[in-house]
Amino acid sequence: MSYSHAFAALRNGIVLATLVASVAGCSPKKAGIYEHENFDDSGTFSRNYPVSDLASCEAARRALLSQGYIITSSDPKSVAGHKSFQQTADTHLEISFNVTCAADSPSNTSSIVFANALQDRYALKKVNSSASLGVGVLGSLSMPIGSTDDSMVKVASETVAANAFYDRYFSLVESFLPAKAKNTAHVDEKPSKALGVPEQPEAQAQPSPAPAEAPAPAPVAQPAAEGNGSSEPVVPPAEAAPISTETP
Repeated sequence: MSYSHAFAALRNGIVLATLVASVAGCSPKKAGIYEHENFDDSGTFSRNYPVSDLASCEAARRALLSQGYIITSSDPKSVAGHKSFQQTADTHLEISFNVTCAADSPSNTSSIVFANALQDRYALKKVNSSASLGVGVLGSLSMPIGSTDDSMVKVASETVAANAFYDRYFSLVESFLPAKAKNTAHVDEKPSKALGVPEQPEAQAQPSPAPAEAPAPAPVAQPAAEGNGSSEPVVPPAEAAPISTETP
C-alpha cells in the first residue's frame, strides 16, 4: 500500500468522523422533565376553607378515612395515608396521600389545605436460585436444587396531577367541615351588571295583613217613585186577620 493511498484513507476517515459529529450536533436536544415545571398558581393542589387550620386538617383526615386510606401519620397540621390497588395478578398500585394545612389569616379564621398524591407501581418479578448439596459419605456428590422466588419490585413512581382527582377529594373534605363552615364554603355571588345579567331583587319583608273590615249593611230597597212607567207596581201588604174572641 503506497503512501498516497494511506493518506487518502486517513483523509476520508476524518471527513466521515466530522460529518457524523455535525449530524449528531444538529439533532434536537431532548427537553428535561424539569422544564415542564411552570410553578404557576393553578390551584390543583390547594384549596381555601373558612375554618382554622386544625379544623381543615381534621376534615382532610376524615375524608381519607372514609375512602379506605390507612393513616400512617397524623399531626394537628399534617396528615399522611396510603391505599393499595391490585390491578392484575402481576401488577400492584399504591397511592400515598400527603396533606398539609396552614393558617391563611392572622386570626386563623381561614386556612389553606395543600394535598398531593404519589402513585407507585409494582410488578411481580421471579428470581431463579440454585444450591448444591454435598454428601460426604458418597464423596464429592453435588445435586443442584433449584427454586424460584417471587417478589414485588417498584417499576414506576409518579405524582398524580389530574385536576378531577383533587377536585373530588377537596369536595369530600368540604363535606366534613363543621356545620357553620359548610354554609359559607360556597357563597353564591350576585350577578354582575357588566355581564348583562340583572341583579336579583332582595326579598322584602311582607307587611302584616290589615284587620278585616266589617261588611257594610245591604242597602234597603226603596219603593219606586210614582209616575215612573218602567217600575213595577208595588203590592200592598196583606191585612192582618181580625182576632176573634170566643165566650165560654
